[in-house]
Amino acid sequence: MSLSFTAVELLNAFGPVVAELPDPEPVAPPGFEAVGTILAWAKWVGLIAAILSLIAVAVMFMFNSRRGEGGEHIKTFVGILVGVMIIGAATALVGFISGS
Repeated sequence: MSLSFTAVELLNAFGPVVAELPDPEPVAPPGFEAVGTILAWAKWVGLIAAILSLIAVAVMFMFNSRRGEGGEHIKTFVGILVGVMIIGAATALVGFISGS
């Protein structure tokens, strides 16, 4: 008997039990509004820092392009953009989980 066949048998046996489990709606605990405000502030500060970082990389790009060294900052630029995506995704994920 293979391992995959055993797993399928287990799923068939416990499938109806799992289907009967309750699935309540998410409810934020009392006083959670303050946490939402803190997350909003953190997102705002993070995005402002990212904008300032992009401006700084652009200035470094400008000065170094005259010397032929402009390509070195592409890695920094991409890193900042990835950071912006993480900030946006993290706050959206927390907002989805908290139900707000």
